[in-house]
Amino acid sequence: MSDKSIQIAVLLREVCDPNPPARLTEDGYGVSDRGLRRFANPADICALEQALRMAEGKQGSVTVFVVGPSRLEDLLRLALSMGADRAIRVWDSLFAGGDDVADARLIERLIQIFDCDFFLTGNGLLDRGAAPVPALASAGLSMPYVTAAVDFEFQGEGIEVLRKSDRGAKQLVALGHPCTLMFEDGCCEPRYPHQDALMAALEMPVEHWGLAELGLTISEVGSYGAKLGKERCSFPRLNPKRVVTPDADLPAFDRILALLSGGIKPREGKLHHGSAEEMAEMLLGVFQAEGLVGGGQK
Repeated sequence: MSDKSIQIAVLLREVCDPNPPARLTEDGYGVSDRGLRRFANPADICALEQALRMAEGKQGSVTVFVVGPSRLEDLLRLALSMGADRAIRVWDSLFAGGDDVADARLIERLIQIFDCDFFLTGNGLLDRGAAPVPALASAGLSMPYVTAAVDFEFQGEGIEVLRKSDRGAKQLVALGHPCTLMFEDGCCEPRYPHQDALMAALEMPVEHWGLAELGLTISEVGSYGAKLGKERCSFPRLNPKRVVTPDADLPAFDRILALLSGGIKPREGKLHHGSAEEMAEMLLGVFQAEGLVGGGQK
């Protein structure tokens, strides 16, 4: 890579405590955020640390951005105190309700605007696991990306990335730029900002971008640009009947069936006799009692 300064963009995201007192929203389409503890996604902070190391080695510039409401500015202040050069919060009420496709379209547009050499973020989210949005955005721009990255080294005009592979193996991937790197949580030790840097970050400017700054149409973002509809959420049935550990004296096939049942004991079957009308009426009563059709107990 030449000695010219490089431009790096880092996406920071917020996650919730993965073991919260979960409650459904009133409409049943999501989980209520009341009482949830929020913090920066650890893998994204590691990606930020790697970006700062990149910039220090090449006299580059680091731009951090978030997509969400005003509370996410705390993440941007943290990034500024660590050494980021520019902070941007992207949000518009029209962005709400989108799926991964709509969110990827938004990130794709931001990468185009930044015209960065490297786009960095975490490989996954602590509370939701896999996060396909950065990869989808990179694919939409025909930009190469590397997942599960743990380290990097500049090589000539490109970069060589060390990534985790299957069964504990490691891979070295050589690629040019622009490219996307998604770093693993724990791949490095993020720096801890000094008190003076934290206080100075409170006075540093944070840019606010909306739909107008991105140049996107309403049909491309949020619920209007989503490809997948939402479904109602529900909790598992309470107090399922559990089976004991399979008897060691049982044949192997029977023990495997018991394990694959998921630990839920099947209900006992019953034979009923009667006319078709009587059987239909009885089945309707069973469905109503289970809450599968209207008129029964909930």
